[in-house]
Amino acid sequence: MDRKIKLIWDFKGPDGLETAKHHCIHLKEFTQIDNLPYIEVNYHQINDFHTIAYITVEEKYMKTFRDALKPHRGELA
Repeated sequence: MDRKIKLIWDFKGPDGLETAKHHCIHLKEFTQIDNLPYIEVNYHQINDFHTIAYITVEEKYMKTFRDALKPHRGELA
């Protein structure tokens, strides 16, 4: 069974929520253009000044996404 990896981008400041929502649109577009499988694309508001956008992928696809999209960090999902 493949592990799932969550690739994360941090957006800070008062516009972080809207920026993260918009980033999710681009993540989905990337997967469609390159026909890449993913498990989830979403965002999570941590507080008023910190929101994350993330994509969850199977570990075997992690390097493809990481090298192309340059996430700020990653973690096991």
